[in-house]
Amino acid sequence: MEHVISAQASVAKRKKQPVAYYILVSLAWVVFFLILVLPLMMVVTQGLDKGIGAFWDAITEPDAISALKLTLLATAISVPLNVVFGLATAWCVTKFEFRGKSFLLALIDLPFSVSPVVAGLVYVLLFGAQSKLYPFLLEYNLEIVYAVPGIVLATIFVTLPYVARELIPLMEEQGSQEEEAARLLGANGWQMFWHITLPNVKWALIYGVVLCTARAMGEFGAVSVISGHIRGLTNTLPLHIEILYNEYNIVAAFSVAILLLVMSLVVLLLRQWSESRLTKQIQKQQELAKNEH
Repeated sequence: MEHVISAQASVAKRKKQPVAYYILVSLAWVVFFLILVLPLMMVVTQGLDKGIGAFWDAITEPDAISALKLTLLATAISVPLNVVFGLATAWCVTKFEFRGKSFLLALIDLPFSVSPVVAGLVYVLLFGAQSKLYPFLLEYNLEIVYAVPGIVLATIFVTLPYVARELIPLMEEQGSQEEEAARLLGANGWQMFWHITLPNVKWALIYGVVLCTARAMGEFGAVSVISGHIRGLTNTLPLHIEILYNEYNIVAAFSVAILLLVMSLVVLLLRQWSESRLTKQIQKQQELAKNEH
């Protein structure tokens, strides 16, 4: 009986919706289709314009394979390093009070405010042939600019805030009571981290890792400046797509774009899964907090 009453109430509520409601919902769907769905459809149709054979040839070309490997390599190095940095920073900021805390938080947000192109240019000026460090790098045969280390550094810079910024709000809300209780019971720092802090933030950490991975795979600006666009050596997938498009090799460009799109969709599904788990964890913590009060 209660289900019937609730269903009737929901139907009556839908009938009372003003005309503006339906106009706004329809407009939102139109904008969603024009901005997101239609471009993705164009990528798929253009990439498969000459059939599966041309698509397969484009994504298995040696330069495309090299670009894919470099993209995965830069992601595989930058994401774990940013996980370590994010965990350490979030622990430091939320569990301790110290001078310069606000300045540290501002530094974490720096990659959000600085253009990726400027970030890549900074590394060129710092490690390039005109820098004061270049004689030292030349002496020990260390290549950073127009080489893989420079691409990794640029990727680390642009993805640096994502893990930390997902962890800090949650850890601030959780407080440090559990860690303090564990400390009074004789637990050391590592024990508190592995058995209390990490389980409490695991879904926020996974969500931050997914965001960081997506940003690393799709980075273009900073990597474009510092890579040198050397085919087969310093081109990531986004750079390889740009080169193919500039050469009017449209089918190959969109074919490789489909490959990057598939990788992005996988990351999107992981993001949705981790976000739902994180939302459930936050709701559970809020319910526990209400019950305590």
